[in-house]
Amino acid sequence: MRRAYPVILRKDKGFVVVDVPDFQIGTQGVDYADAIFMARDVIGLCGIDMEDDDVQLPEASSIQDLEGLKKEGDVVTLVDVDFEEYRRQNDLRMVKKNCTVPAWLSHEAEKQGLNF
Repeated sequence: MRRAYPVILRKDKGFVVVDVPDFQIGTQGVDYADAIFMARDVIGLCGIDMEDDDVQLPEASSIQDLEGLKKEGDVVTLVDVDFEEYRRQNDLRMVKKNCTVPAWLSHEAEKQGLNF
Protein backbone atom coordinates (compact mmCIF):
# COMPACT_ATOMS: atom_id res chain seq x y z
CA MET A 1 0.00 0.00 0.00
CA ARG A 2 1.54 3.28 -1.13
CA ARG A 3 0.81 6.48 0.75
CA ALA A 4 2.18 10.02 0.63
CA TYR A 5 2.74 11.95 3.84
CA PRO A 6 3.65 15.63 4.15
CA VAL A 7 6.93 16.55 5.79
CA ILE A 8 8.56 19.81 6.81
CA LEU A 9 12.22 20.27 5.86
CA ARG A 10 14.19 22.86 7.80
CA LYS A 11 17.79 23.80 6.91
CA ASP A 12 20.03 23.91 9.98
CA LYS A 13 23.76 24.12 10.60
CA GLY A 14 25.24 21.46 8.33
CA PHE A 15 22.11 19.32 7.96
CA VAL A 16 18.41 19.33 7.12
CA VAL A 17 15.92 18.54 9.89
CA VAL A 18 12.78 16.62 8.92
CA ASP A 19 9.51 16.76 10.84
CA VAL A 20 6.83 14.15 10.05
CA PRO A 21 3.77 15.45 11.94
CA ASP A 22 1.40 12.60 11.03
CA PHE A 23 3.67 10.10 12.81
CA GLN A 24 4.99 12.59 15.40
CA ILE A 25 8.55 11.64 14.48
CA GLY A 26 11.57 13.33 12.99
CA THR A 27 14.90 12.62 11.37
CA GLN A 28 17.62 14.50 9.53
CA GLY A 29 19.88 14.33 6.50
CA VAL A 30 23.04 15.99 5.26
CA ASP A 31 21.16 17.68 2.39
CA TYR A 32 17.61 17.81 1.01
CA ALA A 33 17.95 14.58 -0.98
CA ASP A 34 19.31 12.69 2.01
CA ALA A 35 16.65 14.20 4.29
CA ILE A 36 13.86 12.99 1.98
CA PHE A 37 15.48 9.54 1.84
CA MET A 38 15.67 9.47 5.65
CA ALA A 39 12.05 10.66 5.92
CA ARG A 40 10.92 7.78 3.70
CA ASP A 41 12.95 5.39 5.83
CA VAL A 42 11.59 6.58 9.19
CA ILE A 43 7.99 6.61 7.90
CA GLY A 44 8.43 3.09 6.49
CA LEU A 45 9.98 1.77 9.69
CA CYS A 46 7.34 3.36 11.90
CA GLY A 47 4.57 2.19 9.57
CA ILE A 48 5.55 -1.49 9.52
CA ASP A 49 6.01 -1.40 13.31
CA MET A 50 2.47 -0.04 13.61
CA GLU A 51 1.16 -2.74 11.25
CA ASP A 52 2.93 -5.43 13.32
CA ASP A 53 1.22 -4.04 16.44
CA ASP A 54 -2.20 -3.96 14.66
CA VAL A 55 -2.29 -0.17 14.92
CA GLN A 56 -3.94 1.64 12.03
CA LEU A 57 -1.65 3.92 10.02
CA PRO A 58 -2.51 7.60 10.32
CA GLU A 59 -4.33 9.31 7.51
CA ALA A 60 -2.09 11.70 5.63
CA SER A 61 -2.62 15.38 6.38
CA SER A 62 -2.83 17.80 3.50
CA ILE A 63 0.05 20.15 2.83
CA GLN A 64 -2.28 23.06 3.65
CA ASP A 65 -2.76 21.61 7.16
CA LEU A 66 0.97 22.08 7.79
CA GLU A 67 1.10 25.73 6.76
CA GLY A 68 0.58 26.75 10.40
CA LEU A 69 3.67 24.76 11.44
CA LYS A 70 5.85 26.15 8.66
CA LYS A 71 8.46 28.79 9.48
CA GLU A 72 10.26 31.12 7.09
CA GLY A 73 12.64 29.13 4.87
CA ASP A 74 10.98 25.77 5.56
CA VAL A 75 10.05 23.46 2.71
CA VAL A 76 6.82 21.48 2.93
CA THR A 77 6.64 18.52 0.57
CA LEU A 78 5.18 15.05 0.24
CA VAL A 79 7.13 11.82 0.77
CA ASP A 80 5.67 8.63 -0.65
CA VAL A 81 6.18 5.24 1.00
CA ASP A 82 5.13 1.83 -0.27
CA PHE A 83 4.83 -0.05 3.02
CA GLU A 84 4.70 -3.51 1.41
CA GLU A 85 7.85 -2.82 -0.61
CA TYR A 86 9.55 -1.28 2.42
CA ARG A 87 8.84 -4.44 4.42
CA ARG A 88 10.20 -6.68 1.63
CA GLN A 89 13.44 -4.71 1.46
CA ASN A 90 14.03 -4.10 5.16
CA ASP A 91 12.37 -6.81 7.23
CA LEU A 92 15.00 -9.49 6.68
CA ARG A 93 14.37 -11.50 9.81
CA MET A 94 14.53 -15.24 9.36
CA VAL A 95 11.50 -17.15 10.59
CA LYS A 96 11.63 -20.88 11.23
CA LYS A 97 8.48 -22.72 10.22
CA ASN A 98 7.61 -26.28 11.16
CA CYS A 99 4.71 -28.00 9.53
CA THR A 100 2.92 -31.31 9.64
CA VAL A 101 1.78 -32.86 6.38
CA PRO A 102 0.25 -36.21 5.48
CA ALA A 103 2.81 -38.97 4.88
CA TRP A 104 1.78 -39.37 1.23
CA LEU A 105 2.45 -35.65 0.61
CA SER A 106 5.83 -35.87 2.35
CA HIS A 107 6.79 -38.84 0.19
CA GLU A 108 5.74 -37.08 -3.03
CA ALA A 109 7.57 -33.89 -2.05
CA GLU A 110 10.77 -35.81 -1.29
CA LYS A 111 10.53 -37.55 -4.70
CA GLN A 112 10.31 -34.11 -6.31
CA GLY A 113 13.27 -32.85 -4.29
CA LEU A 114 11.24 -30.25 -2.42
CA ASN A 115 12.55 -28.97 0.88
CA PHE A 116 9.86 -27.83 3.28
